[in-house]
Amino acid sequence: MTLSGFALYISVYFAAVASPGPGIALVLARAMGKGLDRVGWFVAGFALGDTVLFVLAASGLAIIAQTFEDVFLIIRYLGAAYLIYLAVKIWRAPATAIDITAETLRETPVQAFLSSFLLTLGNPKPIMFFLSIMPLVVDLKSLTAETFLILGLANIVVIVPVMLAYALLADRTRRLFRSPEAVRRINRTTAGVMAGTALVMATR
Repeated sequence: MTLSGFALYISVYFAAVASPGPGIALVLARAMGKGLDRVGWFVAGFALGDTVLFVLAASGLAIIAQTFEDVFLIIRYLGAAYLIYLAVKIWRAPATAIDITAETLRETPVQAFLSSFLLTLGNPKPIMFFLSIMPLVVDLKSLTAETFLILGLANIVVIVPVMLAYALLADRTRRLFRSPEAVRRINRTTAGVMAGTALVMATR
């Protein structure tokens, strides 16, 4: 793998991660509705999900993934169902003035992690990216363990700060709206985005 090839991979992967899609929609919606509660676990779900898909693509198991399409379909539906659950929970949340220090609508670390992890596994965008861009960077037939590790770590180094930046931006915006009516609108918008994301996942 050449340095120019690696730079190409990083730049294209960054553009893919930062571009609008189900993942970004979920990050923005969640941060607007919940703030930065469990954000580390939430972002970790994206990172591990992309890592799993990267491993599948790099090891040639994408063919197996297509063979066992029903398994991935079940994962997609599980992720969609969980997003619907979150959407309903946020929609029904009390529309009281936001207290930035209050611990409202809290999730467990596992819940925060699963919401993003299942979404990533049910989204074909990442694995299609890896399958399309990796052959331009490295010969998959002669992929070494060192190159595999470098690209895997590069994915994490890119996706974590991008998702955190989106979450911080949404949380900063959220703090500007403190009245009960504003909170109600934020909750309803957040719930709508989450439900819409779930429907996209389930019908794609």
